[in-house]
Amino acid sequence: MFAPIVLLVAQVLGRKELNQMRGKAIAAHSKVITKVCNRFGIDTKSRQSMIRTARDNGKKLGLLA
Repeated sequence: MFAPIVLLVAQVLGRKELNQMRGKAIAAHSKVITKVCNRFGIDTKSRQSMIRTARDNGKKLGLLA
């Protein structure tokens, strides 16, 4: 779903800039996930398992580029 947009941005900005931008977005997203898990008492092992499952499902659905 987002793969075509990511590939287009990579062509416009360049891979290096895209990767820097993605890194910042991933870091911000990870902080939000950690805060939510802490608020609801979800332990680190469970959080990591849920993140892996979401990543794998995203790959299967073609949402990751």
